Amino acid sequence: MHENEIARLIVDAAYQIHTTLGPGLLKSVYEAVLGYELQKRGLEVTRQIPIPVVYEQMSFDEGFRADLLVAGKVIVELKSVEKVAPVHKKQLLTYLRLADKRLGLLINFGAALIKDGITRVVNRL
Repeated sequence: MHENEIARLIVDAAYQIHTTLGPGLLKSVYEAVLGYELQKRGLEVTRQIPIPVVYEQMSFDEGFRADLLVAGKVIVELKSVEKVAPVHKKQLLTYLRLADKRLGLLINFGAALIKDGITRVVNRL
């Protein structure tokens, strides 16, 4: 399955969850429910993926964890905040580069309308 098809399924699931649960819950709740919903739709989902930093041929596992990796191709970074900061997009782009993935979704479940809380971030796509 192509990254864009996976992304469509993720966005649809996020919309369904946001409509049902509403904004403002803890990020960990949305992470668990989104993972469950995507697995129901037949996608492989891994939560809290460590992303190592490689520096001078040394690999360091400290510091970075992606919220969700979907189908081994799309990184999903979740927030539940009033407003996403520019650093959140940069963080996801760094995750994509370090993990050698091409597409990421930054989803803010704190947004009043979920369509305003979803940002695509690409790395060489």
